[in-house]
Amino acid sequence: MWPVAKLARDSRAAGTTGDRDMWRAFGTLRTDDRLRRDWMNDRKRYKSLVPWIAAGTFLLAFGILFTQMRQNSIAILEATEHLSTQSAATRAVAQENDELRALSSPKVILIIGDGMDDQQITMARNYLVGSHGKLTLDLMPFRGAALVQGVSEQDPQKAVYISDSANTATAMAGGEITSPKRIATTAGADKDITTIMEMAQGAGVGTGIVTTATVTDATPAAFVAHISDRLCLVPVDMFKDDADLPYNNRDCRDDSIANGGPGSIAEQIALGDVNVVFGGGSGLFEHASETDPEKSIAEIAESNGYELIDDPSNLRDRAVGSKTLGLFAPYTMPVRMRGADDAEAQLVERINGKPLLPDSFACEANPKARRLPTLAEMTGAAIEHLDKHERFMLMIESASIDKEAHRRRPCGHIGEVGQLDEAVRVALDYAATRPEVLIIVTADHGQAAHIIPVVSRYAPQDRATIGYFARLRTAEGAVMGINYATNDARQEEHTGVQVPVYASGFGANRLPTLMSQTEIFHVMARHLGLAD
Repeated sequence: MWPVAKLARDSRAAGTTGDRDMWRAFGTLRTDDRLRRDWMNDRKRYKSLVPWIAAGTFLLAFGILFTQMRQNSIAILEATEHLSTQSAATRAVAQENDELRALSSPKVILIIGDGMDDQQITMARNYLVGSHGKLTLDLMPFRGAALVQGVSEQDPQKAVYISDSANTATAMAGGEITSPKRIATTAGADKDITTIMEMAQGAGVGTGIVTTATVTDATPAAFVAHISDRLCLVPVDMFKDDADLPYNNRDCRDDSIANGGPGSIAEQIALGDVNVVFGGGSGLFEHASETDPEKSIAEIAESNGYELIDDPSNLRDRAVGSKTLGLFAPYTMPVRMRGADDAEAQLVERINGKPLLPDSFACEANPKARRLPTLAEMTGAAIEHLDKHERFMLMIESASIDKEAHRRRPCGHIGEVGQLDEAVRVALDYAATRPEVLIIVTADHGQAAHIIPVVSRYAPQDRATIGYFARLRTAEGAVMGINYATNDARQEEHTGVQVPVYASGFGANRLPTLMSQTEIFHVMARHLGLAD
């Protein structure tokens, strides 16, 4: 029974007094019911607020956590920044120490591959280490290119687009552009160009020349001599009139000692003060000297304080401070590699109009190079000699990359790029603990050899190269086609392409990615403290 109904029944039994009590109780119950309804409504409202309260609690907790994490992150960042600052400071100190050391004892090693353009490097890489391999050159941190520039002898204001080793080496040795065939002299006016070797000697800096050519050849000569024509090697070569091949013409009579000049290239070396000279050319130094016709040029060199050596075992056996002239072959030193059975590029023959490609061949060691020092060995010995000097300038040349390309002998020039690469390794090993050493590797000019298809895409039309062609078998089990086609004479000619520049060591960052060869001179001179 409901409570109100029960109260009504009891009230009727109790009379009037009961009526009053009933209504009083009824009012109380109504109040209780209202409170109960209010409580239920409040409960519903509170339930609806629970998600919001939970969300607020979560956001409050997240805010507290985020604030703490932010404070921790700031602390970590501050600590990291402090460590980075310390690390940067450490690096700055190390760099400053390297700079101070470089300023006090700078050294430059310039390595020149004669005729070593990118085609030559690619051929050597393909053959020596494979198309996926890397030469030591490829590991050097700086890579740029140098413009090969020359001017006309008749009109020095006019550019020429094909240069030779004489004027390009002069650009690197003396910082001026001149005409082909000139050795450290100006085009037209025939004025001497001061070379970096002369600047170095005047400042007490050690100097050295290493080459696989004769030491009188154009590239080394441009660093240590001054003469109007690269072909004036010895006194009997000072004049020639060749009607059949005008390139061989020369007139260096004004440079002869009798006329008050410095003499032939060989005599200038013999009378000079370069600390180390290694290469070929002993046959040239047997010629009579213009200074004293009773003496050979070699004897003049000895009278000037040079110790002459021709035995590779004596390369490193010299007294400290002495001048050394090492001549290890009568003329250009034999190359390391040759084609099997002396194979070289051939003209493509035709039978009934159809091209007949020459047989493929591989390379082999050249027996003529046995018992002679390698370029790497001469490089190491020269560095040992010059290391006694606080500062030094060393020029190293792999000369027969060019000479073998002229003769269309792919194995010859590939092997000589290999020789250069080994010399680079020697230089890098020396510089590994000597941050003051700047190493620059480059070429003087481009050459004729190019990699082309082994079989032309136009072969079905009976087409083939009109040049000299070699098919070279590689260790990868493939065949590389190498073509020579600048002319149909007995030798190829240079090309006018820009050449690669590699560098490492302190000061390499001063080289622009595209430069004139004269800029190489300026970078070297500044590094050695010879120029501002």
